[in-house]
Amino acid sequence: MSSRIVRSWNPATLLAVTTGVLLTLGLVMILSASSVSSFATYGSSFLFFKKQLLWAALGLVGYITFSRWDYRRLRGIGYVLMGVTIVLLIAVLIPGVGVMVGGSSRWLRIGALSFQPSELAKLSLLMFAADVFARRDDRTFGDLPRTLLPMIPALGVLTLLVMMQPDLGTTLLLACIGMTMLFIAGAPMRHLVPMGGLAVATAAVAAYAAPYRRERLLAFIDPWSDPLDTGYQTIQSLIALGSGGWFGVGLGASRQKWSYVPNAHTDFIYAILGEETGLLGTLMVWGMFALIAFIGVTAARRAPDRYGMLLASGITVWISVQAIVNVGAVTASLPITGVPLPLVSFGGSSLVISLIAMGILTNIAASSHKRRNKAPTTAS
Repeated sequence: MSSRIVRSWNPATLLAVTTGVLLTLGLVMILSASSVSSFATYGSSFLFFKKQLLWAALGLVGYITFSRWDYRRLRGIGYVLMGVTIVLLIAVLIPGVGVMVGGSSRWLRIGALSFQPSELAKLSLLMFAADVFARRDDRTFGDLPRTLLPMIPALGVLTLLVMMQPDLGTTLLLACIGMTMLFIAGAPMRHLVPMGGLAVATAAVAAYAAPYRRERLLAFIDPWSDPLDTGYQTIQSLIALGSGGWFGVGLGASRQKWSYVPNAHTDFIYAILGEETGLLGTLMVWGMFALIAFIGVTAARRAPDRYGMLLASGITVWISVQAIVNVGAVTASLPITGVPLPLVSFGGSSLVISLIAMGILTNIAASSHKRRNKAPTTAS
């Protein structure tokens, strides 16, 4: 009886439902959080919502396609995708080709829409790493050159190009994905620890090298030391979260979205969500990301092959760490890095790429479930 109950649980279906709920919640919160600033700037309260709705439709096509397309057929695509991503990241840095916004050149214009290649870099890196490491035996990682090649050069090129935009938050996420893939693939700690130490030291130097990043770091340590400038966003975010109480002030009733919280519909949408839905709403969001992490880890453990295990692990780490970094910044637990909340924050590139990644993870979860159900069992 218990065996039948366990086997009737379909992780792919649960993952699809969780993804759909987060996507829907994100659209609702974007409409609420962006309505004031959108009307004040563009004369329409629905501009950002309509854009995100279009990207959501494109992303859902990607999700459905990759959730039904056998993930094993993706092998080899990672190499091509890596090359395409590097070309796009170089194009972003070319004056007149890349779109400069707020001092950063991170976008390419596609008609009326903009695309951010650094979001594609996350997917291309883990697909590339999964394919490379799936072809190796664990024992080959004992040799340092085999550990480093070709993963570290590829990671170095991606992080360098993204850092030149500049985008420290995405650079750190790429480094985290790369190091995690090495660890999961079986690289020994005697290689990982020095590489991790070097990465941390490099990130610290980069954070202090630019004045605005140094100010962000100091504001994280004590936002009240400069409440009207460097600490303003953090303080207003905490006010929004605190105003929500247990059950929130109600959808659409946020006061902080009235130009108090900067980037309310993008990086700091979690603050508006907390104000309007309260602690209950924020815990629900955390619960859904925790469920994604649990299903992802389970799918990786039960994957039919090493490639599926590595791919599922990489996607799970990517989505989970990005969610932690975003919420950490909003709650003043981590420095502000400009990283969006996956599936929730405004941003078409992030949404489409995240939905494609979730589609791949759903396919791996479905394959793992079918494989488990086919295994011989004994009645309990």
